[in-house]
Formats: sequence, structure tokens, C-alpha cells
Amino acid sequence: MICANTVRAATRPRLDQENEDMTSDILSLDASNIDGSWYVDMTRFAKDTPGLNTPMTVYSGVGVGLFVVFMVIAWWFARRRDASTMAAALAVPFVAIITYIVNDGVKQIISERRPCLRFPTAFLLEKCAAPNDYSFPSNHTVVVFAMAVALLAVSRRLGIWAFVAAAVMGVSRVYVGAHYPHDVLAGAVVGVVIGYLATMLLRRTATPLVTKLSSGPLRPVLTAAAPARG
Repeated sequence: MICANTVRAATRPRLDQENEDMTSDILSLDASNIDGSWYVDMTRFAKDTPGLNTPMTVYSGVGVGLFVVFMVIAWWFARRRDASTMAAALAVPFVAIITYIVNDGVKQIISERRPCLRFPTAFLLEKCAAPNDYSFPSNHTVVVFAMAVALLAVSRRLGIWAFVAAAVMGVSRVYVGAHYPHDVLAGAVVGVVIGYLATMLLRRTATPLVTKLSSGPLRPVLTAAAPARG
């Protein structure tokens, strides 16, 4: 009896620890088995390409600023088009905000840990995020792909360039060690879906307002067309 009790006492902490680990895995997704090897390969590639380190790090961090430039170009282009196009151009920043809020909620629900926590010896160009700053889907990727969809509704050429820039952003997030590849792929899908829905809704809602305001004091901002003669 004494031996049996001793064995139970000795194994109980181990069992409790195992149960705690299982609960932690359920509550916080560890997706390293999906494409963790690809993530490690990409960080090794980053280590072997020092010439790309600075531009990829800079773009990964502030590349969203390029999309601000795209927004200004879209607005300027839309002034020479109809009210629906201008509504789509004005919707771009709101699409970005809506998409970010939705995606951040998804990240909190899934709670996937950052790959840098799973692979602490990986080569990182970006400081590892806090444990409560989750990884799936990538916020950067979601936002820029959503904006690319909105820009495509303004101009096909501008939208294509925006999609190229968004794809580079996604690659850069893996390159600097911030995300798994599947975080980026999922981010692209989520960004396109939410971006499309938000763009269509906002354009439909805002077009009558843009039409109305185009005949008032805001006319120079909303259209470059000559005013109709009385």
C-alpha cells in the first residue's frame, strides 16, 4: 500500500503537468507542424541573403505606407471618373480599418503562438512579438490585400500593382521571421474576402452621398468635371 501510494504521489504532478500542457495546446494553437520547416527554411534564406535584409525589414515594417500613396493616386484618378469610382476610392482607408478590426478578433479567438516562440533559435530580423500578440492570420497581409481589392475597384492597373505590393508584404513577413507561411496565405484570403465585401457595401452606400456633395463646396475634392451650366 505504501509503495502504491508513493507511486501515485510521484506520478500525479507529471499527469497534472501533461493535462496542463494539453489544455494549453487546445487554447493556443501550435501550428508548427503545418509548415514550420518552411518557416525555418525562409529564416535560413534570410540569413544567407544579407543584402536583402535591410530592404525586406524596412518594407515589412513600413511598407503599408506605399498603400497610402496608392490611395492618393486612386483619389486623383477617381476625380476624373464617376461618383461610384470616387466612392470606392474614399472607401479604401475604411476598408483597411474594418478588415483590421475583424482580423484582430479572429487572431484572439484562434490564439496561434508566434513562430519565433516555437523556434527561438531561428534567424530573426524582427524582434519576437509578445506571447499575447498572436500570429494567425497576419494583420499586415490581411490589411494590404483588403486595400488592394478596394484599389482594384477604382483602377485595374492600380489594383494589380497593389496586389503585387501586397504579395511582397506577405513574403517579407515570413522573411523577417514574424509569421508562418500559412499565416500569410490565410491573411491574403481573409483580406480579399473581407475587402471585397466591405468595398461593395461602402461603395453602394457612399455613391449617392458623393453625388450629392459633388455639387456643393466639396466639388473640387470629389470631381474634376466641369460644372454643368445653368
